[in-house]
Order: sequence, then C-alpha cells, then structure tokens
Amino acid sequence: MSIRTRVMLLFALLFAVLGSIDILIQKRVVMPSFAELERSDSQASMKRIGNALNRTLEGLEFHAADWGNWSDTYQFMQRPNTAFESANFTAYAMKRIQVNSISMIDLRGRIVYSVARDLQSGSAMGVDFLERQSLPADFPWRDKLASGEPARGFIGTNRGVMMIAAAPILDGSGAGRPLGMILMGRLLNSEQVRMIAAQAEADFDMFPGVADGMRNRIIQTETLTRVYRLMDDIYGRPLMRLRVDVPRKITERGYAAVTYASAYLIGAAIIGLLLLVVVLTKVVLDPLARLTRHATEVGERSDLSQQLNLPGNDEVALLAREFDRMVVRVAESRSQLVDQSFQSGFAELAKGVMHNLGNAMTPLGVRLTKLDKRLAAAPLDDMQRAVSELSGNSVDANRRADLENFVRLGFHEIGASLVESRNDVAVIQRQSDLVRTSLNDLMKSTRNDYLVEAVRLPELVTQTLEIVPDSCRQRLTIDADPSLHKVGVIQVARTVLRLILQNLIINAADAVRDAGRQNGRLHVAAEIVREQNRDQLHLCCKDDGIGIGTDQLTKVFEKGFSTKSRDSNYGIGLHWCANTMRALGGRIWAASDGPGQGATMHLIIPLGMRASALGNFQI
Repeated sequence: MSIRTRVMLLFALLFAVLGSIDILIQKRVVMPSFAELERSDSQASMKRIGNALNRTLEGLEFHAADWGNWSDTYQFMQRPNTAFESANFTAYAMKRIQVNSISMIDLRGRIVYSVARDLQSGSAMGVDFLERQSLPADFPWRDKLASGEPARGFIGTNRGVMMIAAAPILDGSGAGRPLGMILMGRLLNSEQVRMIAAQAEADFDMFPGVADGMRNRIIQTETLTRVYRLMDDIYGRPLMRLRVDVPRKITERGYAAVTYASAYLIGAAIIGLLLLVVVLTKVVLDPLARLTRHATEVGERSDLSQQLNLPGNDEVALLAREFDRMVVRVAESRSQLVDQSFQSGFAELAKGVMHNLGNAMTPLGVRLTKLDKRLAAAPLDDMQRAVSELSGNSVDANRRADLENFVRLGFHEIGASLVESRNDVAVIQRQSDLVRTSLNDLMKSTRNDYLVEAVRLPELVTQTLEIVPDSCRQRLTIDADPSLHKVGVIQVARTVLRLILQNLIINAADAVRDAGRQNGRLHVAAEIVREQNRDQLHLCCKDDGIGIGTDQLTKVFEKGFSTKSRDSNYGIGLHWCANTMRALGGRIWAASDGPGQGATMHLIIPLGMRASALGNFQI
C-alpha cells in the first residue's frame, strides 16, 4: 500500500472518529441539554399558570374583602333586608367583578344569603354546596369565621371547579368584631382558563384529579413536552390536574442547528480533508513520489546522469538534493572505477600478452641460438679451400687423397648439421604457431562488450580534457557548441569515446602547432541523426590547424601513416580510433578544405547499444 493511500485512509479514519465523537456528543450532551431546557421551560410555564391562578384567587379575595368591609354589609348581617339584596347582588354587579356566586355566612356557619348566576346570561343557577342552610360541618374554613382570617382555594361543585375566596365582614373601617364572612366564587370554565392562559402566556388544560401518588410529572414525546400538576381542593383532596403542552421547538431548532452545524462540520471536514490532501500531495507526497520514481529509475537503468533538481527548502527537497549529490558522487566514483578498470584491463591484457609471448619466445630463442652456433661451426671455409686446392693440377696423389677424404668428411658433417638444422627449423615453426595461436586466443578474450553509460556530452568533454597533456590544453581552446546541451543524456561507451576524443584533441593541438600558431580553437558540436533505423550520435570536431590534404583524407586512418615526425609519432592514433569506431558499430571520417584551412573529424556513434570491442581490429 502506498504512502498516499495510507495517509488518505488515516485522515478518513480520523475524520470518521471525529464525526462519531461529534454525533455521540450531540446525542449524549447537546440534545439532552435541549430537552432539559424544554423541561425547564415547561416547568416555568406551569409555574406561570400557577402564579396566574394565585393572582386570580388574590383578585377574588380582594373583591371579597372589599365587599366584606362595607358598613352596609355589616348592617345587613345584623338586620337582613331586601333593599340591600336588590341593590347590590345584581347580575350587573356580579358580572362586573366576575363572580358567579356570593354568600353571606354568619359566625355559626349559617348561610344568611346566597346568590349564584351565570355571568353570560345573568340567570340564576344552582351550586350544590351553597344551596344548603349552612356550611357543611367538615368545611375547612369554619374556624376562620370567628378569627376573621381570609382564605382562598378551589372546590368541586356540580357546575365544575370553582375558585372561592372568603373575607371577614367588618364595620366598614376595617375594624370591629367580625360578624361572619363573605364567600365569593368564580367558576373555572373555558373562558376563565383562556384568560388565565393569556396572563401566564402558556396554554393549559384541566382534567379531573386522580390520587395516583404523582402530583407532578413531565412526559416528553417527539413533538411535545407535557407537564402535569395535581391541584387539591380546600379539603386537601385531589381536585384537578393541570396539563401544559409545550411544543419541542427548542429541540426542533436545536436539532436543525445541530444538523446545520454537523453539515457544516462535515462540509468543512471534507473541504479541509481535500485541502489537506492537496497540500500534502503537493508538498510531501508528489515530491516523495518523484523522488521514489527517480530512485527506482536510477536503480533500474543505472542512469546516474539524471538529476531530480527538486525545488524548495523543506525536508523532502533537502533529501532530494542530498540524493542528487549522492548520485553525482556515485557517478564520479563509477566513472573513475570504469576508467581505472579500463586502464587496468589494458595493462592486465598487455601483461598477459607479454607473459605468454615470453613463455613462447624463450624456446624459440634457444633454438635459434643453437642453430646459429651450429651454422657458425660448419667447416664451410675449409671445405672451400680444399675444393679449390683439388681443382688445381699441382696437388700430388697423397695430398689429393687427404683433401678428398677431408671433403668427404666435411660433407658428412655438414649433412648431419643440415639434418639437425632442419629439425630445429621444424621446432621453431611449431613454436611460432603456438605464439600465433596464443595471440588469437588473447584476441578472442578481448572481444567483450564495452560498458554503455548514460553520458552528458559537456561533462564528457570536461572529463576528456583531464587526461589530455597540459601542453595541448594550453595550446587549444575547446569551443563547446550549445548543441552539446540540447542532445541531453545519451547512452554510449563513455570510456572508449573519451579516449577517441583524447586522440582528436591531441591531434588538433598538434595541427595548431604545425600551423605555426601558439593558440587555436576546437569547435565541438553534436546532433542526433537517424541512420539504419536507429538513433545515432553525430559528433563533429573542427579545428583551425594546418589542415589535411585531399589525397590524405583517407590515409590518415591507415596503420602507420602519419604527417608528423617519426620520432614522436607512429601513426597508430587515428588508426586505433577508426578500428574502435568500427568495433562500436559506427564510423569516422575526416574533412578539410586543404592545407592551412583546418580539419574536421566526423564521428557516427550508435546510441544505446553494447558494442563488441576489438572484434574487427586490424593491428
């Protein structure tokens, strides 16, 4: 798995975990807090309704206290009369103070006077607990008749729940002994419920009270928060249950806000993730991928000439630059090693050749020495004198016989020497065959492939100048054409091509010297040409030296031919270059406009091939 994939999966996992945590916080913290707010708001609504009911009861108690502190009321309790009744307990008066019933009760609990009306129609209506002659014996407020304490509360009637309030009947100045109480009642009908709800700014409903052990209760559904409150009557018994329905707008809006926030968070997370991936890709992953591809290409192609040149000052750019420097150092070390190996190979080859030739030539020398001594010891001069003497007529018979015997013996000795010499010649011939065979075997061992390397021509020219003698470098200025850079990186046998360029630079420097000048120029240009269905390098080296005659343009590559002094040149440099170019599968030729016009050396070198070296050399 790539680093890019791992990073993206890691960030995706991170955002998934953060999203899960966000959802968990919403469910466990945020949304419950909204529900708690709604419960608090519902309880506050119920509290406002309770306060509104209390205020309504207080208002009712205020009216009872006001009526109970009239002097006329005080006198009426002492001496009841119809004039007071007809003047004060009218439908209009009761509607004005919004009471459905008014009762005058003496100290013994006897109902002196009582009236009950419907506020809308003004007609009389019956209320069960007021239709009696006196208050029930268990009526909770009986003890308040003599004490003169006010009271208020709820009571259940045949007409429904009624709010009642009682106040003492005083003498009009708020003093005197109480003569009883005045009891006012107001039915808690739908109109009153609406008015109380308006005061409390909260809607509520009433239901008959049930003694279920739970006075207050909160129930939440998906859409509503319901608060129940149990109200007791003046006897302390459950009378009615109030219910407040509060729409869960807080949760709804909170859910919408959380949804928007979550959507925004997810969108921001996605955008952040994309931006992060883009930035990470641009800053880290892409440069790292380039560095990885570059390292892989260097490893697979062994091309040490390519440079990554990654811009920037971050860690990846620093790593890339260090890698480039490392590749440069490896390339330099490799070039040095190849050059040393090439030179060492030549030296080892020469050493092997000399050793084998020495082993083969030693017997040849011995045989030739013996043959020379044998031929030198042959009595040819004595036999010539003997033959000359025998050809004369002045030789006596004995002398002639001795001379003939000497000649005969000499011929036998020379014949034997010739036989031995013939044997030595045969041995020498066999030894020379062994030398030739050894040379052929050594020649076969040299037919190895040159190492093809990735090369930049400007660097190759610079490397070549390092092995050119100082005198030649001082005499010759190398003019590198821009085409050397345009060619770019090429695959050639760098070590061999460097030796060929070395020969051409030395020859150009000598040509400048032979032209009688202290300084000259060598213009080096290159181009890629298409020949024989493959790309080849055309290298052009043009000097401003003495030039080459037309009749010598082809001879300069022949073995032993040279226009220079035999004391310092043996005519093998360009010959070796031509053989090497043929071994590389290329060719070399010379061009010149004539003596004094300079010369141009053209090289055609196949690219990207592993050429067989020395296979076609003519030595």
